[in-house]
Amino acid sequence: MANWSDPRTSAAAYAPGAARADYDAGLRSYMLSVYNYMLSGVLLTGIVALAFGKIESLQRLLFVVQETSRGFSIGPSLLGWLVMLSPLAIVFAMSFGQQRMSEGTLKALFFAYAGLLGASLSTIFITYTDASIAQVFFGTAAGFAGLSLYGYTTKKDLSGLGTFLIMGLIGLIVASIVNIFIGSSTMNLVISVIGVLIFAGLTAYDTQKIKSIYAHVAGTDMMGKVVIMGALNLYLDFINMFLFLLRLFGSSRN
Repeated sequence: MANWSDPRTSAAAYAPGAARADYDAGLRSYMLSVYNYMLSGVLLTGIVALAFGKIESLQRLLFVVQETSRGFSIGPSLLGWLVMLSPLAIVFAMSFGQQRMSEGTLKALFFAYAGLLGASLSTIFITYTDASIAQVFFGTAAGFAGLSLYGYTTKKDLSGLGTFLIMGLIGLIVASIVNIFIGSSTMNLVISVIGVLIFAGLTAYDTQKIKSIYAHVAGTDMMGKVVIMGALNLYLDFINMFLFLLRLFGSSRN
């Protein structure tokens, strides 16, 4: 998750003298901008992943695919390793350098991140059937929409849940690293189920957090940056939830 400030506010915290109607209109425009960037990032990721997954000449730039007696063996090329590691560097740069970066730089890095991640994820079109990818994608989209709507509309403070989920996310990362060496299919299943639950919860939490920040950045130079960072958070929630669901319900080509 991107690291960015999280000032909390109640729904009634408006700028002095501002009409509630004006505030609500500004909030809707702000949230719409967040969702537009987030959806644009997901669309870019999908297009790039599809291109690299289906066009063999592009695929060979990043991956070495070999057919074995047990199915397909996929390994990254030197360029592939660079493409796979670059998104991690970009998200850290955005998270810790957002105060120093301009809004334009953050936008460029966001779309660069989405494009590079799409190239990295293109192997899903080699591993899973097209039909199962589409089914899981639209299922994820429906679930994400419902969870984000809940986070936007609920009056319950989800900040406590967020702390719990972030701790769970750290544990999930550690468990995933351990399972790389263990190779347990049971542990892989458990990790996938927990991953879906964690990112489902983070979708609602991040939506509420993004909404709450509006009262503190409305009309300031920071709002554009907050929109991009909010879009990045929701983008990461969606992509990770999709990948964990794909591991659970995707149909393998093998």
